[in-house]
Amino acid sequence: MIKITLPDASIREFPQPVTVAEVAASIGAGLAKAALGGKVAGKVVDTSYLIAADSPLSIITAKDPEGLDMIRHSTAHLLAYAVKELFPDAQVTIGPVIENGFFYDFSYKRPFTPDDLTAIEKKMAELASKDEPVTRRVLPRDEAVAYFKEIGEHYKAEIIASIPANEDVSLYREGQFEDLCRGPHVPSTGKLKFFKLMKLAGAYWRGDHNNEMLQRVYGTAWATKDELQQYLTMLEEAEKRDHRKLGRELDLFHIDDHAPGLVFWHPKGWTVWQGVEQYMRKVYQDNGYMEVKGPQVIDKTLWEKTGHWDKYRDNMFTTESEKREYALKPMNCPGHILIFKQGIKSYRDLPLRFGEFGQCHRNEPSGGLHGIMRVRGFTQDDGHIFCTEDQILDECSAFTSLLQKVYKDFGFTNIIYKVATRPEKRIGTDEFWDRTEFALMESLRRSGCDFQIAAGEGAFYAPKIEYTLKDAIGREWQCGTIQIDTNMPGCLDAEYVGEDGARHRPVMLHRAIVGSLERFIGILIEEHAGALPTWLAPVQVSVLNITDAQADYCREIAKTLQNQGLRVNLDLRNEKITYKIREHSMQKLPYILVVGDKEKEAGAVAVRARGNKDLGVMSLEAFVQTIASDITQKA
Repeated sequence: MIKITLPDASIREFPQPVTVAEVAASIGAGLAKAALGGKVAGKVVDTSYLIAADSPLSIITAKDPEGLDMIRHSTAHLLAYAVKELFPDAQVTIGPVIENGFFYDFSYKRPFTPDDLTAIEKKMAELASKDEPVTRRVLPRDEAVAYFKEIGEHYKAEIIASIPANEDVSLYREGQFEDLCRGPHVPSTGKLKFFKLMKLAGAYWRGDHNNEMLQRVYGTAWATKDELQQYLTMLEEAEKRDHRKLGRELDLFHIDDHAPGLVFWHPKGWTVWQGVEQYMRKVYQDNGYMEVKGPQVIDKTLWEKTGHWDKYRDNMFTTESEKREYALKPMNCPGHILIFKQGIKSYRDLPLRFGEFGQCHRNEPSGGLHGIMRVRGFTQDDGHIFCTEDQILDECSAFTSLLQKVYKDFGFTNIIYKVATRPEKRIGTDEFWDRTEFALMESLRRSGCDFQIAAGEGAFYAPKIEYTLKDAIGREWQCGTIQIDTNMPGCLDAEYVGEDGARHRPVMLHRAIVGSLERFIGILIEEHAGALPTWLAPVQVSVLNITDAQADYCREIAKTLQNQGLRVNLDLRNEKITYKIREHSMQKLPYILVVGDKEKEAGAVAVRARGNKDLGVMSLEAFVQTIASDITQKA
């Protein structure tokens, strides 16, 4: 008898080997219909998978994350099937699942058009409605190479030829289309109902610019119609909030081909930058950090000692002087260790907290650059805490509390906490990993945080906490981190004198709250749809006159507000007041003050708040109190 243990610990017995689909049917017709696959002893498999020995089994449906991945993977194959139906001469290459969807790369004699995309999507729906079974077969590698060459799929043949000769490969068929794939897949095309093709792009074969440029078709797929619509709505909202678009409209920054991946900050944008930097500088000062500044160009021997030269050489900008090779720093940590090493440190000096607005450079591929979110030159709010192992728990607890306050001030309250634990390949004893993982988890418990475990995702030398923001439209941004490191201090011989008089290696906590200031400002722009909170807005208030008769009074108002430390724009142009109000409203200003004869005579201002809110006429003193309250409360 074959014993199948289900998630509720119940056991079902079968007299002979049984498929996942048969087990699902034995539980109930509803589950049999909903089943997309199974998880047998932790391995995700097709519903046709034959279970030949006692095993634990979970039935996977569209409600499970694994089920959604299967839907997306299978929809990628459906896309390739549709392309081959419409364009028989096209060759298929690869089609993986990506975040929120999938893509497939094709080789074809002409570029696909938006009309082609519409036709392909229509054909996909037609093929899905046939509810054709998806079946799997296994071939020896060489036989599979010969098969794909025979049907003219030379890219597939090349992929398979790179697999070791003694390995078998699996193929999946639906209707007239068969594709190379490890699987698993949904049992039939009828399970694929809620999808949409999104865009076309170019991609080099195997990512090598020396190879042919292929055509990449992106798509998205979901378990339900509502989920698909919610995603499409989110994309529409994200397009409105795109920081690149808003950066142009609000005159904040631009990117220029003369300096790819580097940012040209305009006066308004630089004002926002300074607002973020000065805020974080105050955070340093109020929480025991000493601000430092390290050089940007450092001899390569330092990067060799830390291991960065071997691992990140291709992402480092280098230069040479007097027969010495240097690199622009891609990170600040080694420089902070060199500062720590100046002079003898005692256990009484610890914890020692350094902070730096450190400018770093990384040679990111041009295809991966994205506005100010993904750049080649960036500045980090980079901090490093040198401490003893016994101080890790307290330092991590204090950091989490600090990070929560900072994020709240910037308008973020939805934070996801993850503890990345020991990977398979690691250094250090199990006792060390036990202690450090416990310290990180306990620090989050002390801060009242529910957290997830990212098993095996820690660095090879220690675990870390990742702090991820969820924004107004549900997107996630991993910004903050605190990471334990005893490896790099050892590489650079950092020491302190312990209470016992002996030399000890300090623990180094890498910590960042906003991370890259460029990226964080991009996130802020998109979170607030360009309408930055009053305390951060590059222009906080505009003063508009109706006629020239109020010009001098408007100048007095502007001067008074500037003396209060406010950022003021004075608009005395000879334009209709409705035009000026509309123009300044489009700049998403927190406040607009309109002054006519009545306001001038009363020594008052007519106040309009962002969002076309009319706050009425008030004294200048009352307005100053209103805006001051906004700024103080970070409203």
